[in-house]
Amino acid sequence: MTSLRVLSLSYIHFNYRLPNQGWCELFKLEVLDLGGNELSLLPSCTRNLTSLRLLDLSFNNFTGSIDTSPLTSLTSLEYLFFPHNDFVIPISFASFFNHSKLKVISGDGNRLSTHPMVFPSSTPRFQLQIFSLSNCNVNETLFHFLYHQHDLRVVDLSHNNLTGGTFFLSWLLTNNTHLKYLNLRSNSFSGPLPSLSHHPCNNITQSIDISNNQLQGQLPTNIGSIFPNLKYLNLSINQLEANIPASLGDLQLLETLDLSNNNLSGQIPEHLAIGCSSLMFLKLSNNILDGLIGSQLLNLTSLFYLYLDNNRFEGKIPDTLSTTSSLRALDISNNNLSGNLPIWIGSIPYLLVLVMSNNLFQGPIPVEFCKPDFLSFLDLSNNNLSGPIPSSFNSSQIQYVHLNHNKLTGPLTHAFYNCSSLVTLDLRHNNLTGNIPSWIGKLSSLSILLLKSNSFEGEIPVQLCHLEGLTILDLSQNHLFGTIPHCFSDIPFKAMDTKSLRPDAFYNSDWKEDFWSYMVGTGLSAKNVLFLASFTGETEYYPSIVATRQAVDFTTKSRLYAYSGNILDYMSGVDLSCNLLTGEIPPDIGMLSEIRALNLSHNNLIGSIPATFSMLKQVESLDLSYNNLNGTIPSQLTELNSLEVFSVSHNNLSGTTPERKDQFVTFEESSYEGNPLLCGPPLLNSCTKTGSSSTLPHHSSEEEGFMDMGVFYVTFTVSFIIAFLGVVAVLCINPYWRQAWFRIVEAYGTSCYYFVLDCFLKQFNRIARGV
Repeated sequence: MTSLRVLSLSYIHFNYRLPNQGWCELFKLEVLDLGGNELSLLPSCTRNLTSLRLLDLSFNNFTGSIDTSPLTSLTSLEYLFFPHNDFVIPISFASFFNHSKLKVISGDGNRLSTHPMVFPSSTPRFQLQIFSLSNCNVNETLFHFLYHQHDLRVVDLSHNNLTGGTFFLSWLLTNNTHLKYLNLRSNSFSGPLPSLSHHPCNNITQSIDISNNQLQGQLPTNIGSIFPNLKYLNLSINQLEANIPASLGDLQLLETLDLSNNNLSGQIPEHLAIGCSSLMFLKLSNNILDGLIGSQLLNLTSLFYLYLDNNRFEGKIPDTLSTTSSLRALDISNNNLSGNLPIWIGSIPYLLVLVMSNNLFQGPIPVEFCKPDFLSFLDLSNNNLSGPIPSSFNSSQIQYVHLNHNKLTGPLTHAFYNCSSLVTLDLRHNNLTGNIPSWIGKLSSLSILLLKSNSFEGEIPVQLCHLEGLTILDLSQNHLFGTIPHCFSDIPFKAMDTKSLRPDAFYNSDWKEDFWSYMVGTGLSAKNVLFLASFTGETEYYPSIVATRQAVDFTTKSRLYAYSGNILDYMSGVDLSCNLLTGEIPPDIGMLSEIRALNLSHNNLIGSIPATFSMLKQVESLDLSYNNLNGTIPSQLTELNSLEVFSVSHNNLSGTTPERKDQFVTFEESSYEGNPLLCGPPLLNSCTKTGSSSTLPHHSSEEEGFMDMGVFYVTFTVSFIIAFLGVVAVLCINPYWRQAWFRIVEAYGTSCYYFVLDCFLKQFNRIARGV
């Protein structure tokens, strides 16, 4: 065993520590793979393995400072891998300065330490070729020992908080002539990009990623001559401004260009399309570019992904763009483009993603748009499109359809009839008519159905209950009538991760292939370095470029929210408001324990609020307002601890409001207004209890009769005054009636006088005789 040279113990569930006995006698061991276990301690005698050339400690639980570990004694190390542990790594790396053979350091996902900040006076004896320390979260300047490195091939310091100017970048690019892959993504570098006018970097043949930093100023006008062999350039999410330099067109080998999320202005240079004939991925989103889209993209025949969204492009889309027949994704949303939708888009055979929303397009949806067999994501929302939806939308591949906020008309008929993979169907805010077709229940993958603000009529089809994956249903603001289907309780409304899937992701993994070639070229056979899959398989030097994601609008908590990503995955809700629905609320609706929003307002629903609603444990918004509901509010609703918005206003409810505790303390008078027989806080009218458990509004003890006496007195007085004034007004206007009235009064007064006088005389004579 002492002559053993290669030992692989990866992913065999070792835990805590390795045994001392028999372990450290492997003096001739050159390759040791311990990756993918649960180890937390290395035996101290590991320092005796002085012949080790390659050590893999990745994906374990090692802790402590790497300065005090046995690794500092292994001066024969050439390849050191320890990503995804909990090592504390001093930023100076002084303890490894004597490792003269060290070529590769990979320690992603550990913890960098900057204290105490001590920089050794000596220089490192090693010359690294691969240095990868991403996701280590250090808030400091760069590693100073790197200024002594002149043979770097791969540098990955992404997803840290490294600060400073771009001097390091300038130095690195001019002093490492073999550098191929540079990733400084997601740091805090600021300042302008270096011009490097006198230092062309002809050997940088693969990738530069400095995205998501704070770079300012303009792109170097000579960028094409600095990196003539560059294949991948990502400068997105910075603060770059001014025009896109035409010299980018000199990068004849460029395959990926991402300048999105900056402040770039002007037009796309025509030279870009002339020179970058190998370009496969072009993303210029979220800038302030303007002008027409046309000849600048004419020669990009290899283009797979084109993102020009959120700019200020205008005019029509020219037919010359049809030469990009290899397109997989096209996003030109949020611009000022106009005219009819180009028919030639239907001739792109492998188109997966088409996003043309938020423009000024008009006219009908061409039937040709239904032809691409692989189309998965279609978004034509927020335009002025008109006419019916083509009935030939029957692709079995399409998953996400957004046609909302247009002027589409007519019934659905058989559109989407055979779209078995459909996940989202958003047809909100159009002029669609007819019934909701029953075949919609056959769309087994449907998760989001939005038909809000159309002119659909008829009953809600019970076939919707067959959609076991349904999570968001919005049928509000239509003319639907009839009852709410009892079978809605058969729909689980559970979280679904298919809702936020991003259908296009562009991966570039050439660096891993090059790394394998490099490792094999070191003298170790491919068989002996197979364990490096834990590094090359898990660590993406190129982050995947994902440019399209689904966003869905849904009204809840009395507001319109846009849901996307993980939030969309967990969102579930039903909105049937503003229709003509009748009948009682099915008690089985209370079985929807996963639902987060329920809106049944502005209908003609009757009956009581089901006590089963107390089982809606996840509900955050419950709106039953503007119906004809009666009876009491179930006291069990106070168990809904997630409830944030609650409204039963404008019904015929009676009795007392729910006890003001937990979430119900936050609900104000507006949640209950418009129910005359409802009492209790936060309403102004209080309640008094009778012998039964029911409650009645309390005003005074005289209320035991059927009439409110206070109201009676006020009404009587007002009526008397009005009648008296009416008589006076008539007498003033009509003299004949006035004279007749005076005669009647005179006659009545005379009669009364003689009646009184007669009665007085009789009484007087009776008294006199008695005397």
